[in-house]
Amino acid sequence: MTLRLRSRGAFAAALVMLAIAACSTDKPKPKPLEALTPAIAGRQVWSQRVDSINFPLAVAVNGGVFTVAGGDGTVLALQADSGRQIWRASVGGRIAAGVGSDGRFAAVVTRDGELVVLDAGKPAWRKALGTKVTTAPLVAGERVFVLGVDRSVQAFDVLDGRKIWSLQRPGEPLTLAQAGVLLAFKDTLVVGQGPRLAGLDPLRGSVRWEVPVASPRGANEVERLADLVGPVARFGDSICARAFQSAVGCVNAERGTLLWSKNTGGNDGVTADDELVIGADASDRITAWRAGNGEVVWTSERMLYHGLAAPLMAGSTVVFGDADGLVHWFARDSGAPWLRLPTDGSGVATAPVLSGLTMLVVTRQGGLYAFRPE
Repeated sequence: MTLRLRSRGAFAAALVMLAIAACSTDKPKPKPLEALTPAIAGRQVWSQRVDSINFPLAVAVNGGVFTVAGGDGTVLALQADSGRQIWRASVGGRIAAGVGSDGRFAAVVTRDGELVVLDAGKPAWRKALGTKVTTAPLVAGERVFVLGVDRSVQAFDVLDGRKIWSLQRPGEPLTLAQAGVLLAFKDTLVVGQGPRLAGLDPLRGSVRWEVPVASPRGANEVERLADLVGPVARFGDSICARAFQSAVGCVNAERGTLLWSKNTGGNDGVTADDELVIGADASDRITAWRAGNGEVVWTSERMLYHGLAAPLMAGSTVVFGDADGLVHWFARDSGAPWLRLPTDGSGVATAPVLSGLTMLVVTRQGGLYAFRPE
Protein backbone atom coordinates (compact mmCIF):
# COMPACT_ATOMS: atom_id res chain seq x y z
CA MET A 1 0.00 0.00 0.00
CA THR A 2 1.20 3.51 -0.88
CA LEU A 3 -0.27 6.66 0.62
CA ARG A 4 -0.12 10.10 -0.92
CA LEU A 5 0.33 12.90 1.61
CA ARG A 6 -1.96 15.85 0.95
CA SER A 7 -2.21 17.22 4.50
CA ARG A 8 0.61 19.15 6.14
CA GLY A 9 2.53 18.96 9.39
CA ALA A 10 4.35 16.48 11.57
CA PHE A 11 1.16 14.73 12.68
CA ALA A 12 0.16 13.74 9.15
CA ALA A 13 3.72 12.71 8.31
CA ALA A 14 3.83 10.52 11.40
CA LEU A 15 0.59 8.85 10.35
CA VAL A 16 1.99 8.02 6.95
CA MET A 17 5.17 6.59 8.46
CA LEU A 18 3.11 4.44 10.81
CA ALA A 19 1.04 3.17 7.91
CA ILE A 20 4.14 2.29 5.90
CA ALA A 21 5.68 0.54 8.88
CA ALA A 22 2.51 -1.46 9.44
CA CYS A 23 2.44 -2.54 5.79
CA SER A 24 6.08 -3.66 5.88
CA THR A 25 5.65 -6.16 8.71
CA ASP A 26 6.01 -9.81 7.83
CA LYS A 27 2.80 -11.48 6.72
CA PRO A 28 1.83 -14.96 7.90
CA LYS A 29 2.94 -17.82 5.71
CA PRO A 30 0.53 -18.70 2.90
CA LYS A 31 -1.87 -21.51 3.65
CA PRO A 32 -0.65 -24.67 1.85
CA LEU A 33 -2.47 -25.29 -1.41
CA GLU A 34 -4.59 -28.41 -1.34
CA ALA A 35 -4.06 -31.16 -3.90
CA LEU A 36 -6.25 -30.47 -6.91
CA THR A 37 -7.83 -32.77 -9.46
CA PRO A 38 -8.98 -30.40 -12.22
CA ALA A 39 -12.75 -30.23 -12.59
CA ILE A 40 -12.49 -28.29 -15.86
CA ALA A 41 -10.00 -28.31 -18.71
CA GLY A 42 -7.97 -25.32 -19.84
CA ARG A 43 -4.57 -24.54 -21.30
CA GLN A 44 -2.20 -21.74 -22.21
CA VAL A 45 -2.67 -20.90 -25.89
CA TRP A 46 -0.05 -18.16 -26.40
CA SER A 47 2.35 -15.87 -24.58
CA GLN A 48 4.13 -12.57 -25.20
CA ARG A 49 6.27 -10.26 -23.09
CA VAL A 50 6.62 -6.57 -22.23
CA ASP A 51 8.83 -4.79 -19.71
CA SER A 52 8.18 -5.39 -16.01
CA ILE A 53 4.92 -4.06 -14.54
CA ASN A 54 5.82 -1.74 -11.67
CA PHE A 55 2.81 0.54 -11.97
CA PRO A 56 -1.00 0.13 -11.66
CA LEU A 57 -1.87 -1.61 -14.94
CA ALA A 58 -5.22 -1.84 -16.67
CA VAL A 59 -5.49 -3.93 -19.85
CA ALA A 60 -7.88 -2.55 -22.48
CA VAL A 61 -10.12 -4.96 -24.41
CA ASN A 62 -11.78 -3.80 -27.65
CA GLY A 63 -13.12 -5.84 -30.55
CA GLY A 64 -10.96 -8.89 -29.98
CA VAL A 65 -7.81 -6.88 -29.23
CA PHE A 66 -5.83 -6.64 -25.97
CA THR A 67 -3.88 -3.40 -25.48
CA VAL A 68 -1.15 -3.62 -22.82
CA ALA A 69 1.61 -1.33 -21.55
CA GLY A 70 5.02 -2.16 -20.05
CA GLY A 71 6.93 -0.12 -17.52
CA ASP A 72 9.57 1.06 -20.02
CA GLY A 73 7.01 2.91 -22.14
CA THR A 74 6.10 0.15 -24.58
CA VAL A 75 2.44 -0.08 -25.60
CA LEU A 76 1.38 -3.21 -27.43
CA ALA A 77 -1.83 -4.26 -29.24
CA LEU A 78 -2.36 -8.00 -29.67
CA GLN A 79 -5.00 -10.10 -31.41
CA ALA A 80 -6.78 -11.82 -28.53
CA ASP A 81 -7.34 -15.22 -30.12
CA SER A 82 -3.84 -15.71 -31.55
CA GLY A 83 -1.49 -13.31 -29.75
CA ARG A 84 -0.47 -11.81 -33.10
CA GLN A 85 1.06 -8.35 -32.72
CA ILE A 86 -1.04 -5.66 -34.39
CA TRP A 87 1.22 -2.78 -33.44
CA ARG A 88 3.91 -1.88 -30.95
CA ALA A 89 4.94 1.64 -29.93
CA SER A 90 7.03 3.51 -27.36
CA VAL A 91 5.85 6.66 -25.58
CA GLY A 92 9.42 7.73 -24.79
CA GLY A 93 9.26 7.48 -21.02
CA ARG A 94 8.50 5.14 -18.17
CA ILE A 95 4.81 4.59 -17.50
CA ALA A 96 2.95 5.52 -14.32
CA ALA A 97 -0.57 4.45 -15.34
CA GLY A 98 -2.14 2.72 -18.30
CA VAL A 99 -3.55 1.72 -20.62
CA GLY A 100 -6.95 3.02 -21.81
CA SER A 101 -8.21 2.44 -25.35
CA ASP A 102 -11.35 2.68 -27.47
CA GLY A 103 -9.91 0.33 -30.09
CA ARG A 104 -8.27 3.07 -32.16
CA PHE A 105 -6.76 5.51 -29.68
CA ALA A 106 -4.67 4.29 -26.72
CA ALA A 107 -3.65 6.49 -23.77
CA VAL A 108 -1.10 6.17 -20.97
CA VAL A 109 0.45 8.52 -18.41
CA THR A 110 4.22 8.71 -17.94
CA ARG A 111 6.13 9.16 -14.69
CA ASP A 112 6.97 12.67 -15.86
CA GLY A 113 3.26 13.47 -15.66
CA GLU A 114 2.51 13.48 -19.39
CA LEU A 115 -0.64 12.08 -20.94
CA VAL A 116 0.40 10.39 -24.19
CA VAL A 117 -2.13 9.35 -26.84
CA LEU A 118 -1.43 6.97 -29.71
CA ASP A 119 -3.55 6.67 -32.85
CA ALA A 120 -3.40 3.06 -34.09
CA GLY A 121 0.07 2.79 -32.54
CA LYS A 122 1.41 6.08 -33.88
CA PRO A 123 2.07 9.11 -31.64
CA ALA A 124 -0.84 11.57 -31.81
CA TRP A 125 -0.17 14.09 -29.02
CA ARG A 126 1.10 14.48 -25.48
CA LYS A 127 0.08 16.87 -22.71
CA ALA A 128 1.51 17.77 -19.30
CA LEU A 129 -1.12 17.07 -16.63
CA GLY A 130 0.19 18.90 -13.57
CA THR A 131 -0.93 16.10 -11.24
CA LYS A 132 0.18 12.59 -10.30
CA VAL A 133 -1.84 9.81 -11.95
CA THR A 134 -2.09 6.11 -11.05
CA THR A 135 -5.39 5.26 -12.76
CA ALA A 136 -5.42 4.27 -16.42
CA PRO A 137 -6.98 6.98 -18.62
CA LEU A 138 -10.42 6.33 -20.09
CA VAL A 139 -10.87 6.80 -23.84
CA ALA A 140 -14.55 7.14 -24.74
CA GLY A 141 -16.84 9.37 -26.78
CA GLU A 142 -13.95 11.07 -28.63
CA ARG A 143 -12.51 12.20 -25.31
CA VAL A 144 -9.74 11.13 -22.98
CA PHE A 145 -10.57 11.33 -19.28
CA VAL A 146 -7.87 11.39 -16.59
CA LEU A 147 -8.33 10.86 -12.85
CA GLY A 148 -5.55 12.26 -10.64
CA VAL A 149 -4.38 10.82 -7.35
CA ASP A 150 -5.94 13.94 -5.80
CA ARG A 151 -9.20 12.77 -7.48
CA SER A 152 -9.26 15.72 -9.86
CA VAL A 153 -10.75 14.89 -13.27
CA GLN A 154 -9.65 16.29 -16.63
CA ALA A 155 -11.19 15.80 -20.08
CA PHE A 156 -9.30 16.22 -23.38
CA ASP A 157 -10.28 16.04 -27.03
CA VAL A 158 -8.93 12.73 -28.29
CA LEU A 159 -8.03 14.17 -31.72
CA ASP A 160 -5.89 17.16 -30.76
CA GLY A 161 -5.38 17.10 -26.97
CA ARG A 162 -7.36 20.28 -26.31
CA LYS A 163 -8.47 20.42 -22.68
CA ILE A 164 -12.28 20.50 -22.57
CA TRP A 165 -12.89 20.78 -18.84
CA SER A 166 -11.43 19.98 -15.44
CA LEU A 167 -13.06 19.29 -12.09
CA GLN A 168 -11.29 19.76 -8.77
CA ARG A 169 -13.38 18.96 -5.71
CA PRO A 170 -12.50 19.15 -2.01
CA GLY A 171 -10.38 16.06 -1.43
CA GLU A 172 -9.56 13.75 1.44
CA PRO A 173 -6.53 14.50 3.68
CA LEU A 174 -4.90 11.29 2.42
CA THR A 175 -5.44 9.40 -0.82
CA LEU A 176 -4.16 6.09 -2.15
CA ALA A 177 -1.51 5.95 -4.86
CA GLN A 178 -3.20 3.00 -6.54
CA ALA A 179 -5.74 2.64 -9.30
CA GLY A 180 -9.04 4.39 -8.60
CA VAL A 181 -12.43 4.29 -10.34
CA LEU A 182 -12.95 5.75 -13.81
CA LEU A 183 -15.47 4.27 -16.27
CA ALA A 184 -18.25 5.09 -18.69
CA PHE A 185 -21.87 4.22 -17.90
CA LYS A 186 -24.22 5.02 -20.79
CA ASP A 187 -23.94 8.84 -21.12
CA THR A 188 -22.39 9.31 -17.67
CA LEU A 189 -18.75 9.40 -16.57
CA VAL A 190 -18.43 7.52 -13.26
CA VAL A 191 -15.49 8.37 -10.99
CA GLY A 192 -14.34 7.57 -7.49
CA GLN A 193 -14.09 10.55 -5.14
CA GLY A 194 -12.73 9.24 -1.85
CA PRO A 195 -15.35 6.78 -0.52
CA ARG A 196 -18.00 8.20 -2.88
CA LEU A 197 -19.00 7.17 -6.38
CA ALA A 198 -19.93 10.18 -8.52
CA GLY A 199 -21.67 10.44 -11.87
CA LEU A 200 -20.45 13.33 -14.06
CA ASP A 201 -21.72 14.91 -17.27
CA PRO A 202 -18.88 13.98 -19.67
CA LEU A 203 -19.55 17.04 -21.85
CA ARG A 204 -19.29 19.66 -19.10
CA GLY A 205 -17.79 18.00 -16.02
CA SER A 206 -20.75 18.85 -13.78
CA VAL A 207 -21.85 16.42 -11.06
CA ARG A 208 -25.11 14.56 -11.74
CA TRP A 209 -25.18 12.40 -8.64
CA GLU A 210 -22.97 11.24 -5.78
CA VAL A 211 -23.33 8.17 -3.57
CA PRO A 212 -21.21 7.17 -0.54
CA VAL A 213 -20.22 3.48 -0.74
CA ALA A 214 -18.58 3.58 2.71
CA SER A 215 -18.84 5.67 5.88
CA PRO A 216 -15.24 5.96 7.09
CA ARG A 217 -14.65 5.82 10.82
CA GLY A 218 -11.43 6.02 12.78
CA ALA A 219 -9.33 7.97 15.21
CA ASN A 220 -6.97 9.41 12.56
CA GLU A 221 -6.63 10.11 8.85
CA VAL A 222 -5.09 6.73 8.05
CA GLU A 223 -7.90 4.78 9.74
CA ARG A 224 -10.48 6.90 7.91
CA LEU A 225 -8.88 6.31 4.52
CA ALA A 226 -11.55 4.64 2.36
CA ASP A 227 -10.80 5.48 -1.29
CA LEU A 228 -12.70 3.48 -3.88
CA VAL A 229 -10.23 1.22 -5.71
CA GLY A 230 -10.34 -0.41 -9.11
CA PRO A 231 -11.24 -2.47 -10.86
CA VAL A 232 -14.99 -2.13 -10.33
CA ALA A 233 -17.67 -4.47 -11.63
CA ARG A 234 -20.66 -3.49 -13.75
CA PHE A 235 -23.77 -5.51 -14.58
CA GLY A 236 -26.96 -3.97 -15.91
CA ASP A 237 -27.46 -0.61 -14.20
CA SER A 238 -25.34 -1.61 -11.18
CA ILE A 239 -21.72 -0.73 -10.42
CA CYS A 240 -20.05 -2.54 -7.52
CA ALA A 241 -16.84 -1.33 -5.90
CA ARG A 242 -14.55 -1.75 -2.91
CA ALA A 243 -13.79 1.08 -0.53
CA PHE A 244 -10.23 0.49 0.72
CA GLN A 245 -10.13 -1.30 4.11
CA SER A 246 -13.75 -0.38 4.67
CA ALA A 247 -16.60 -1.81 2.59
CA VAL A 248 -17.92 -3.41 -0.57
CA GLY A 249 -21.08 -1.95 -2.08
CA CYS A 250 -23.22 -1.62 -5.18
CA VAL A 251 -24.77 1.51 -6.67
CA ASN A 252 -27.58 1.90 -9.20
CA ALA A 253 -25.82 4.18 -11.68
CA GLU A 254 -28.99 4.98 -13.60
CA ARG A 255 -30.73 6.48 -10.55
CA GLY A 256 -27.64 7.42 -8.54
CA THR A 257 -28.71 5.47 -5.45
CA LEU A 258 -27.00 3.04 -3.09
CA LEU A 259 -28.26 -0.54 -3.37
CA TRP A 260 -26.24 -1.94 -0.48
CA SER A 261 -22.95 -1.64 1.40
CA LYS A 262 -21.29 -4.18 3.67
CA ASN A 263 -18.41 -3.48 6.04
CA THR A 264 -15.41 -5.59 5.08
CA GLY A 265 -11.67 -5.13 4.76
CA GLY A 266 -9.68 -5.46 1.57
CA ASN A 267 -7.35 -3.60 -0.77
CA ASP A 268 -8.29 -4.69 -4.31
CA GLY A 269 -11.25 -4.51 -6.64
CA VAL A 270 -14.14 -6.92 -7.06
CA THR A 271 -15.87 -8.79 -9.88
CA ALA A 272 -19.57 -9.42 -10.36
CA ASP A 273 -22.44 -10.63 -12.49
CA ASP A 274 -26.18 -10.23 -11.96
CA GLU A 275 -26.16 -12.87 -9.19
CA LEU A 276 -22.90 -12.54 -7.24
CA VAL A 277 -20.22 -10.01 -6.26
CA ILE A 278 -16.88 -11.66 -5.40
CA GLY A 279 -13.66 -10.32 -3.92
CA ALA A 280 -10.84 -11.13 -1.50
CA ASP A 281 -9.98 -9.27 1.70
CA ALA A 282 -6.52 -8.25 2.92
CA SER A 283 -5.92 -11.79 4.26
CA ASP A 284 -7.03 -13.30 0.91
CA ARG A 285 -10.24 -14.68 2.35
CA ILE A 286 -12.61 -14.86 -0.62
CA THR A 287 -16.24 -13.81 -0.15
CA ALA A 288 -19.23 -13.98 -2.48
CA TRP A 289 -22.11 -11.58 -1.78
CA ARG A 290 -25.57 -11.73 -3.33
CA ALA A 291 -25.66 -9.01 -5.98
CA GLY A 292 -29.18 -7.88 -5.11
CA ASN A 293 -28.80 -7.28 -1.37
CA GLY A 294 -25.23 -7.96 -0.22
CA GLU A 295 -26.00 -11.13 1.76
CA VAL A 296 -22.99 -13.44 2.10
CA VAL A 297 -23.44 -16.53 -0.08
CA TRP A 298 -20.13 -18.26 0.67
CA THR A 299 -16.62 -17.62 1.97
CA SER A 300 -13.39 -19.51 1.41
CA GLU A 301 -10.10 -19.49 3.34
CA ARG A 302 -8.27 -21.79 0.91
CA MET A 303 -6.06 -18.95 -0.38
CA LEU A 304 -5.12 -17.19 2.86
CA TYR A 305 -2.00 -15.00 2.48
CA HIS A 306 -1.32 -15.99 -1.14
CA GLY A 307 -1.28 -12.36 -2.34
CA LEU A 308 -4.32 -12.47 -4.58
CA ALA A 309 -4.82 -9.85 -7.28
CA ALA A 310 -8.28 -8.61 -8.25
CA PRO A 311 -10.52 -11.34 -9.71
CA LEU A 312 -12.50 -11.92 -12.91
CA MET A 313 -15.88 -13.63 -13.21
CA ALA A 314 -15.86 -15.90 -16.26
CA GLY A 315 -18.91 -18.06 -16.91
CA SER A 316 -19.36 -20.54 -14.08
CA THR A 317 -15.95 -19.66 -12.59
CA VAL A 318 -14.20 -16.85 -10.75
CA VAL A 319 -10.48 -16.47 -11.53
CA PHE A 320 -7.73 -15.11 -9.26
CA GLY A 321 -3.99 -14.75 -9.88
CA ASP A 322 -1.61 -14.88 -6.92
CA ALA A 323 1.81 -13.60 -5.85
CA ASP A 324 3.52 -16.79 -7.09
CA GLY A 325 2.17 -16.36 -10.60
CA LEU A 326 -0.41 -19.13 -10.29
CA VAL A 327 -3.84 -18.70 -11.84
CA HIS A 328 -6.74 -20.26 -9.93
CA TRP A 329 -10.21 -21.07 -11.26
CA PHE A 330 -12.91 -21.52 -8.59
CA ALA A 331 -16.57 -22.45 -8.89
CA ARG A 332 -18.44 -19.13 -8.70
CA ASP A 333 -21.37 -20.75 -6.84
CA SER A 334 -19.35 -22.42 -4.07
CA GLY A 335 -15.68 -21.40 -4.18
CA ALA A 336 -14.56 -24.97 -4.86
CA PRO A 337 -11.16 -25.11 -6.64
CA TRP A 338 -11.53 -26.30 -10.23
CA LEU A 339 -8.25 -25.57 -12.03
CA ARG A 340 -4.76 -24.19 -11.35
CA LEU A 341 -2.22 -23.18 -14.03
CA PRO A 342 1.24 -21.54 -13.77
CA THR A 343 2.75 -18.48 -15.42
CA ASP A 344 6.32 -17.26 -14.81
CA GLY A 345 6.29 -17.28 -11.00
CA SER A 346 6.67 -13.50 -10.64
CA GLY A 347 3.20 -12.68 -9.38
CA VAL A 348 0.06 -11.63 -11.22
CA ALA A 349 -0.05 -7.84 -11.67
CA THR A 350 -3.73 -7.13 -12.22
CA ALA A 351 -7.14 -8.69 -12.74
CA PRO A 352 -7.37 -11.09 -15.68
CA VAL A 353 -9.31 -9.80 -18.70
CA LEU A 354 -11.49 -11.69 -21.15
CA SER A 355 -12.09 -11.39 -24.88
CA GLY A 356 -14.42 -14.06 -26.20
CA LEU A 357 -13.04 -17.33 -24.83
CA THR A 358 -9.48 -16.03 -24.38
CA MET A 359 -8.36 -14.84 -20.94
CA LEU A 360 -5.22 -12.73 -20.58
CA VAL A 361 -3.13 -12.76 -17.39
CA VAL A 362 -0.25 -10.26 -16.94
CA THR A 363 2.61 -10.86 -14.50
CA ARG A 364 4.95 -8.48 -12.67
CA GLN A 365 7.83 -9.51 -14.96
CA GLY A 366 5.77 -8.48 -17.98
CA GLY A 367 4.68 -11.95 -19.02
CA LEU A 368 1.47 -12.00 -21.07
CA TYR A 369 -0.25 -15.39 -20.80
CA ALA A 370 -3.41 -16.26 -22.69
CA PHE A 371 -5.57 -19.14 -21.46
CA ARG A 372 -8.59 -20.80 -23.01
CA PRO A 373 -11.00 -23.49 -21.78
CA GLU A 374 -11.19 -26.81 -23.58
